[in-house]
Amino acid sequence: MDVELGYSLQPVSLIALLPHAHFLLHSLSPSSCLAMCSQDIRNTVGNIPMEWYKDYPHIGYDLDGKKIFKPIRTKDELDEFLDKMENPDYWRTVHNKMTGTDLRLSDEQVDLVHRLQQGKFGDVNFNEYEPAIDFFSSEVMIHPVTNRPEDKRSFIPSLIEKEKVGKLVHAIKMGWIKPRRPKETAPKYYDLWAQEDLNTVLGRHKMHIPAPKMRLPGHEESYNPPPEYLLTEEEKLAWEQQDPEDRRVSFLPQKYSCLRAVPAFSRFIHERFERCLDLYLCPRQRKMRVNVNPEDLIPKLPKPKDLQPFPTTQSLVGEHQLRACIHKAPPCGHINGSWIRAGSDDCTVRFWEVSTARCLKTVEVSGAVKSVAWSPNPAVCLVAISYGETIVLLNPGLGDKFICSATDQLISSYEEPEESKEQSVQWTIAEGSDHEHGQRLILKHPKAVRQVTWHGKGDYLACVMPDDNSSLQVVIHQVSKRRTQNPFRKSKGMVQCVSFHPIRPYFFVATQRYVRVYNLIKQELTKKLMANCKWISSMAVHPGGDNVICGSYDCRLAWFDLDLSTKPYKMLRHHKKALRGVAYHKHYPLFASGSDDGSVIVCHGMVYNDLLQNPLIVPVKVLKGHTITHDLGVLDVAFHPSQPWVFSSGADGTVRLFT
Repeated sequence: MDVELGYSLQPVSLIALLPHAHFLLHSLSPSSCLAMCSQDIRNTVGNIPMEWYKDYPHIGYDLDGKKIFKPIRTKDELDEFLDKMENPDYWRTVHNKMTGTDLRLSDEQVDLVHRLQQGKFGDVNFNEYEPAIDFFSSEVMIHPVTNRPEDKRSFIPSLIEKEKVGKLVHAIKMGWIKPRRPKETAPKYYDLWAQEDLNTVLGRHKMHIPAPKMRLPGHEESYNPPPEYLLTEEEKLAWEQQDPEDRRVSFLPQKYSCLRAVPAFSRFIHERFERCLDLYLCPRQRKMRVNVNPEDLIPKLPKPKDLQPFPTTQSLVGEHQLRACIHKAPPCGHINGSWIRAGSDDCTVRFWEVSTARCLKTVEVSGAVKSVAWSPNPAVCLVAISYGETIVLLNPGLGDKFICSATDQLISSYEEPEESKEQSVQWTIAEGSDHEHGQRLILKHPKAVRQVTWHGKGDYLACVMPDDNSSLQVVIHQVSKRRTQNPFRKSKGMVQCVSFHPIRPYFFVATQRYVRVYNLIKQELTKKLMANCKWISSMAVHPGGDNVICGSYDCRLAWFDLDLSTKPYKMLRHHKKALRGVAYHKHYPLFASGSDDGSVIVCHGMVYNDLLQNPLIVPVKVLKGHTITHDLGVLDVAFHPSQPWVFSSGADGTVRLFT
């Protein structure tokens, strides 16, 4: 708060006045205190901290020895704030701790505080620049100040000094005290990088790096270099056109007749300056290298010879008549491994005998075959074939005649319920020539079917109809009751493939980036596996049910341990192109992956019963034989049910058996 006085005065805060206020209060005379106060309440306790009386009702004692009680202060913080805002003299009011009263400073006292704050003298009339007066004159007087004669002891040698000198002489004789060497007047110059031993301060520093040495001059720097070091006119022109950073040498080699004819180097100062810059500006970093044997970094994996049996050689090749077919259905063996079947774009499904590689049967359908699956139920002989919007349940008539007849009896014994509900899929019985070719049931779907897969018991059949804008992407059929149900109400992305759990009532649905695991009994989502890849292409479930592998179009194979985490336990990048198919073996610890690079990689994947031990994954064999056609290689793989054999179908129109 500013106050206008008779002279220029800057605003002074209460806090700024407090250090000097006590000086002013102590400097006041008793008469001044009597003039300011109505009664004499001078405190006579002495120069002691007033905090000692903080918890007492009195503040000191008067001249008669009686207690001086503290004045009753009724002001609180709110009254103090209002007084600060409304009282124009608040800035010059100080609190006297000795008496407990508030005093208003006069203009002279405020001016004194200002002078003390500025480091000036308290008296206004004091001149600190007055000329000094010498107490002694500069003239030498004739008569001394004192004329007392010298003492007698000033003429007699001192015994104490004699004893000290004797001690010094003895110390010099014994070599304890050495005479001072004369100082060398010649200047000394030090080469910082001449001697860099480990005992110096820089050498003992942990991260010290010595400065790099300059390259020693060679034949090019000579005044009379050999002819092969001199540049031709074309080389000189090329040297001048290059950037200074790209030149092999920073100067042109020249030849002189004698050393006297060599002129001064024009870039001498420039090169010396760059050298100084390199010494103190170039950052030098010491790389902490750990002496590790590279073989110790490689995980200790067992040798492939110790992990046999696994497929190593190509044994049989089955060819289609139509070599231009590209999209083949995956090969799949019969439950006892006697036959293998495959479908192709030439609208046929062929059945081969595994032992002889003979094509025993060919079934023609009305469209390009997208997927084929053999029923895992050993009591029936059924094959599900998908083409276009149709799924056909086929009885190929191969194998045991009793099983084939039992299959026909099972399908023909179906009785329609009295109340039939409307279904999204139309079930019809094959008749005429279709029945003669082995077709038994025909399922018409609203959209194109990409994949069919069986449940482990052989009664339920799941099919995939990819459509990102529809909730009808996956349907499950029950063959015995000829019922169809849509298990999902909402679409969680475009479905790529599905699979049943081999033991538990779980259903795996793979979308573009995730694999969702559903509980079919509780009808809820159990887990959501993150594949960490751009686009999932295929999926296979381990026979134990606790591990899943997923192939992707970005050359990755992800192994999931369902008991461990929702993220991949291992990411394998063995293929160079997109993966099209993956498969587990039912009995052997093997899994395989087929890719567009034309190879099938077989890996050893041992899953232990001990939950504390992680699965062992070791690549054991790369199988090659398929030729790449239209940038497509191996389209799918499947293992033999009982033998360590693997079947692969390729875009080159062949199905190959590796044993």
